[in-house]
Amino acid sequence: MSERAASNWFAGAGLGLFVHWDHASQQGLEISWPLVGGTFALPLGQSVTVEQYHSSAATFAPTAWDAAALARTARDAGATYAVLTAKHHSGYAMFHTKLSEFSIEHSPFGRDIVREFVDAVRAEGLRVGLYFSLPDWSAPDYPPFTEADKPYRFGYSPPVPGPERWGRYLEYLSGQITELLTNYGRIDVLWFDGGWERSAAQWGGRELIELIHSLQPDILVNDRLPGFGDYETPEQFVPPRPPGRAWEACMTMNESWGYNPTDTHYKSARQLIHALCEVAGRGGNLLLNVSPRGDGTLPPEQVERLRAVGEWMRANGESITGTTAGLEPWQFYGPSTRRGDRVYLHLLMRPYESVTVRGVPIKRVKSVQALATRAELRHSTRTGIIDSLTEDPHGELTIEVPADLVDANATVLAVDLSPAGS
Repeated sequence: MSERAASNWFAGAGLGLFVHWDHASQQGLEISWPLVGGTFALPLGQSVTVEQYHSSAATFAPTAWDAAALARTARDAGATYAVLTAKHHSGYAMFHTKLSEFSIEHSPFGRDIVREFVDAVRAEGLRVGLYFSLPDWSAPDYPPFTEADKPYRFGYSPPVPGPERWGRYLEYLSGQITELLTNYGRIDVLWFDGGWERSAAQWGGRELIELIHSLQPDILVNDRLPGFGDYETPEQFVPPRPPGRAWEACMTMNESWGYNPTDTHYKSARQLIHALCEVAGRGGNLLLNVSPRGDGTLPPEQVERLRAVGEWMRANGESITGTTAGLEPWQFYGPSTRRGDRVYLHLLMRPYESVTVRGVPIKRVKSVQALATRAELRHSTRTGIIDSLTEDPHGELTIEVPADLVDANATVLAVDLSPAGS
């Protein structure tokens, strides 16, 4: 874990809300990827011409957009931070920029989406993140994709143009980053993407990082600028083993990042809660994505799931937010987290009468509760005869879990221990 991330609010943030949105949501098109013929990573993506994709830029008017409502939704779901796509790979800026006319400023809507998002998220007491794509597939100085390059292939990108054009692109890139980190107050996270298209040297990575830290000394930067970053970002899965430093899993509710009405492959609220528990149990954060529609509102399927996550978090969020990874896998069959001398056990499967935890300091077990109801649970401990003679013996803790306390999504038990040496 980097010192910057380890000493920051990010460790134990728990849940964040990711927001993928640009003008193509009006057409129900996945964000950016249809421009390059789609990709295997987005099986329900589309492939359209550049002209068709960008045809909605001239008519983009999300009149139902309510940044304050979105921020409240994030807070009510239990999120502690939110990240918006200020600019995705398509190059369409959701903020007012002096460096391009391809932005929300020149749409019928005209208002600065990033400004409204940042202000609303801050007003709810949440941390603010901005997503920014390093590639800009619409910039005149960025190497264009041709029909022969479709569908998109990770590991291949059109060659960098001559030094003059590429130098202009890097100036444009750093210029827009400067706007975002200068015009909107404190930004807590800069969420880069697309860095795989070029090397660290081609992106001017060190110069970019120095610029970023000169403008926002306390900002966190993710790992998608090659060779740099404060934390890792596994995408669409929970890693079987936690990375060796701070990390965050970003995940969609269905199979799409942007609004795609044909994608009805939604994870259930239970699956999303399980992912949250598993990520927290490995010491990470979950950045859960939503996809506003063309009018700025969230699809009802996403609102419904966020409400369910929020209901669960109101009862059990203590076991997620502000915690660290808990027990080793051999100690307990399921995720667990820790806050000081309190250990939280997440029961993702329905327990059959009781659950067992191994390697527990049995003389220091003070109490066991069902977290949501605070009901005290019957429990017992045991260890070997020889081990019992030691000062702080470790053994098995068996907890009885009555059926009426089982949560259909995930049941959380809180085990309180006395401090070592007490």
